[in-house]
Amino acid sequence: MGAPTTEKVRNVVLVGHGGAGKTSLAEAVLHVAGATSRLGSVDEGHSNLDYDAEEIKRKNSVNLALAHVAHKGVKVNIIDTPGYADFIGDAIAGLAAAEMALFVVDAVSGPQVQTDRLWKLAGEMGVARAVLINRLDKENADFEGTMAALEERYGHRIGSVQVPMGSEASFRGVIDVIRMKAYHHEGDHEEVGDVPEEYVAAAETARDKLTELVAEADDDLMEKYLLEGEPLNQDELETLLDKAIAQGIFVPTFVTSATTLQGVEDLLDEIVSFFPEPTAHGPIPTHDGDSREITPEGDVSAFVFKTVSDPYVGRLSLVKIVTGTLTPNTELVNSRTGKKERVGHVLQMVGKESADVEAAAAGDIAVLPKLGETLTGDTLSADGSVAYSAMPFPEPLYPVAIQAKTKADEDKLGVALNKLVEEEPTLQLTRDEETHQTVLAGLGDVQIDIAISRLRDRYHAEAETIELRIPYRETIRKKAEAQGRHKKQTGGSGQFGDCWLRLEPNPGQGYEFVDEIVGGRIPRQFIPAVDKGIQDTMTQGVLAGYPVVDVKAAVYDGSYHSVDSSEIAFKTAARIAFRAAAEKADPILLEPIATLQIDVPDEYAGAVMGDISSMRGRILGMDTSDAGQRINAQVPYAEVVHYSPHLRSITSGTGTYSIKIEGYEQVPGDQVAKIVEQAQAEKESS
Repeated sequence: MGAPTTEKVRNVVLVGHGGAGKTSLAEAVLHVAGATSRLGSVDEGHSNLDYDAEEIKRKNSVNLALAHVAHKGVKVNIIDTPGYADFIGDAIAGLAAAEMALFVVDAVSGPQVQTDRLWKLAGEMGVARAVLINRLDKENADFEGTMAALEERYGHRIGSVQVPMGSEASFRGVIDVIRMKAYHHEGDHEEVGDVPEEYVAAAETARDKLTELVAEADDDLMEKYLLEGEPLNQDELETLLDKAIAQGIFVPTFVTSATTLQGVEDLLDEIVSFFPEPTAHGPIPTHDGDSREITPEGDVSAFVFKTVSDPYVGRLSLVKIVTGTLTPNTELVNSRTGKKERVGHVLQMVGKESADVEAAAAGDIAVLPKLGETLTGDTLSADGSVAYSAMPFPEPLYPVAIQAKTKADEDKLGVALNKLVEEEPTLQLTRDEETHQTVLAGLGDVQIDIAISRLRDRYHAEAETIELRIPYRETIRKKAEAQGRHKKQTGGSGQFGDCWLRLEPNPGQGYEFVDEIVGGRIPRQFIPAVDKGIQDTMTQGVLAGYPVVDVKAAVYDGSYHSVDSSEIAFKTAARIAFRAAAEKADPILLEPIATLQIDVPDEYAGAVMGDISSMRGRILGMDTSDAGQRINAQVPYAEVVHYSPHLRSITSGTGTYSIKIEGYEQVPGDQVAKIVEQAQAEKESS
């Protein structure tokens, strides 16, 4: 089809818990609409959308994928997203680009943890919601039980627009409650007939609820239906449906079996008839607190909701056009960089297959290849004056230290890591100058594993994770004095420096240097060298090689040689004196303490608090939260540096948290020897 106008576009993002069949549904839609000649299968490894090597190996989605179909003169953009917590960033990107979130729920297991999390996010992002109960042909499929669970979790505004005919192995089609027709998929076509007698009562009950809910979208019709008792006619019902869905007054629920194609064609009919078009979404917020309506009028503006790297094409920018119409060979400006980007081609994609299009109007989704410096979250516009708001990506809380496997990989790794992080906003790359480690942080261990695989497969850079070094500190608890004397004679002029230092604890005040020299025992010009020598030594510590903090150092005596003394000699003498004094000043090891805010449902609060206590943590208090309970705690950072999968495990995936290092405390005696031993081993192996 040619470039569709804004009102002829529907953007639907498939979201939900992993394993519910989102990709299978997308494959079914593609096949039923005639976009593919055979039904793609995730299990058999020939899915059009799960084409990445990791997806084929794991048999589940780890990337956002695009597809589109033409149905009854409307272009339906399908955004298929992963359902696992480590890849929620792609689900958020999909929600940002769509007007409708279709929550795919397994008819056997019902709504699950990730469904809950994404349901809340969709509401916060202003995206309309619908539900599809999939896999009704499977053993133990339970339509009524799943509907009851949906209503209990998400409220009474959920209502059926399709009712299943049969269940499990006998599932043979759906009743369209809106049109009161029966649909049965047979071979390559859909058979439409009257509602069988045994399903009339269920269909009428569902239609009554649907009518009652959608009537709220219009005051006059609501008065007619609820107060005057007059039924809505077919035209009135259909006129209200899209308005009620867009406003969230009614959440339609569909039923399908994506693998047998039952209900899929009727779902497509409802998408083009009743799902909101782009202009129904409301204004798109901008970075400056303003907003812009989706409109084909005016200059082009678009935001990049996802960036992917194709090994053959290069970088691909997935964009949602907000205003104007985008055509090839257009010059746009990136609001973040202020630089111009030339759009040579405008593409649409089905999985990894792409095709050029002549234009993409406001509301549509397009793919732009080979943009120079444009990344996920950037805005492109005619003059660079527009910047759409950032997407609400979660903070990556699972850090690992990463290094090249071989010397040959070292040069390639840095470039590859930066490309990977540019593509995925929920990955964060930092260089910790204190621990001298390159740190890659993500949302969980699976995301990190896949990132390392991509470094190898896409960029031919072999990397491995190593143990993350915890930023311990050292300090002293007593006052002590020591002499540092450096004397060296090498034939010519020698080296001589001699100083006495007094160290004492300086809690919470950092490092303080005091010059108490009188009578010229050390000439003025060498005092800064003593200070510098002390500070240099403090970076390496005396127990386990960690930085020393909160020490007051006074130089109070010394001697010099009129010829052999120098700055370097006094720096060396200061190092010797500091080490000697620190060893006598009862040195101790300090560990970073993390403050956590953990949000969990009520039923998991006790388990989480017990777990915190087992990790040498302490509970600071509890408050109520949207999730149920918010637990405030302090825990040694070493115990919770990889808390993300641990919390997920003990709360069945329902817990979330934030973490911040706030202060240091003394390491317990039974832990010190282990830390010192480990530091010594690392020093010897380096």
